[in-house]
Amino acid sequence: MTSNPDTKVKSLYDYQKRDLAEIFDRIDNKSDDYNLLYQLPTGGGKTVIFSEIVRKYLKEKQKKVVILTHRIELCKQTSKMLNGFDVKNKVINSKVKELDDQNEYQCFVAMVETLNNRLQDDKLELEDIGLVIIDEAHYNSFRKLFKYFEHCFILGVTATPLSSNFKLPMKDNYKELIVGDSISSLVNQGFLAQAVTHTYDVGLSGLTIGMNGDYTVKSSEKLYIDSSMQEKLLQSYNDVCKGKKTLIFNNGIRTSIEVEETFKRAGIEVRHLDNTNTKEERKEILKWFKNKPDAVLTSVSILTTGFDEPSVECIILNRATKSLTLYYQMIGRGSRILKNKKEFHIVDLGNNVARFGLWNEPVDWQQVFRSPDFYVENIVSDEEIERNFVYRMPVDVKAEFPNTTDFTFDVKGAYKRITKENRKSKEVLDESIAQHVQWCVENSEDVFDARILAKLLKEDIKDRIRRYSYCIINNTNNYKDWLEEDYYRRLRLAIQQEFAGVDA
Repeated sequence: MTSNPDTKVKSLYDYQKRDLAEIFDRIDNKSDDYNLLYQLPTGGGKTVIFSEIVRKYLKEKQKKVVILTHRIELCKQTSKMLNGFDVKNKVINSKVKELDDQNEYQCFVAMVETLNNRLQDDKLELEDIGLVIIDEAHYNSFRKLFKYFEHCFILGVTATPLSSNFKLPMKDNYKELIVGDSISSLVNQGFLAQAVTHTYDVGLSGLTIGMNGDYTVKSSEKLYIDSSMQEKLLQSYNDVCKGKKTLIFNNGIRTSIEVEETFKRAGIEVRHLDNTNTKEERKEILKWFKNKPDAVLTSVSILTTGFDEPSVECIILNRATKSLTLYYQMIGRGSRILKNKKEFHIVDLGNNVARFGLWNEPVDWQQVFRSPDFYVENIVSDEEIERNFVYRMPVDVKAEFPNTTDFTFDVKGAYKRITKENRKSKEVLDESIAQHVQWCVENSEDVFDARILAKLLKEDIKDRIRRYSYCIINNTNNYKDWLEEDYYRRLRLAIQQEFAGVDA
């Protein structure tokens, strides 16, 4: 969308005009109570398009329009955009109890809960409504309002036409889906920034799924507050985001506060934001974030919608999610373009890219809309993702073992060979420990040096235990934890014995 700051005239891009024409074809040729869904990626200008739809509809149909949102920030943004299209509108918020002045307005913008409460209590009656536009239509909270607008044309707008509740598919409420330009198309045309993606393997077997189908906050906090995950986060920031404006998404307030402390200890200027902050605090923190070029903001869910800061250069997903919508919403906060910003970075610390695919990969949204069950059932499982992990020893760790040339150990191959010879499967770990002992001894002058080196092998040991667990089909966390502790105890003991033999 282009605009002249001195006037209210706004114009749409070609892809927006094309979608507008297709939507109006349905408005003109379908029944007055038709339910249509429209998909366009985050950053594609959905609010711009439906603001022009409102302007055009009011001019041609002589009926009024209601726009529904699920957050107060979206109400305000939508109202402001409508003003830019010269559409006189009124926001129905918690302060509005009655609508004595509704004849003065052609369009109403309302939060779903507020409007539902007013309509339920018979406090207000909206008259002469012909079109209802639902922003972020994948949220199920809007369903409760459909009964009040049975004779209206309903247009749902979303970046991801997949219901937030898999048991309530969107196809039950919408007759048709119109798909807009893809992310890759918008990137190629210069409307969205190019993503550079960095993934870090994270073991998620300790996470549990809650009633809403996503990972619980409690299990996520346990994993992401752990010092090893905090170290991984800080390392990934230093690898990719240092000096860049960075937004970190977490699943839980305790995690975000811990992230803030971790970064502060590392001398990095950082702020934390969640939904318990006051309106004034939020405003001050976001102003700081906007003005500081290398600001780091760690947050919890609050900035996934209704927040637009184009200067964000790095998005860190310091969480795992099963929600396709949330995945796109989080990444979308970094995809806005600026004159001097053509790309942005995504750091994935939740195996989300392995689960959903790259942000700009094509998605068959028509199939997702028509067969959501099929789509959800075919999302790659955590176990399958973790089976394909490939551990790569960091360069700085390898550098501590200058006399070692071969850092490989084929757990699966050793398991097949040993079981074929009718030997006990635990001998796989015996062979692995022997190799680690050799590494530590050949690169140390004494037992103390060797013990220090053994500590550097923590991640390599964890990876070998994980692969061994898959071989013996015992992948419980408690068993793996016990194996790791026993492995490390035996490794230290074997190192001591090696040097005792040397001394003798």
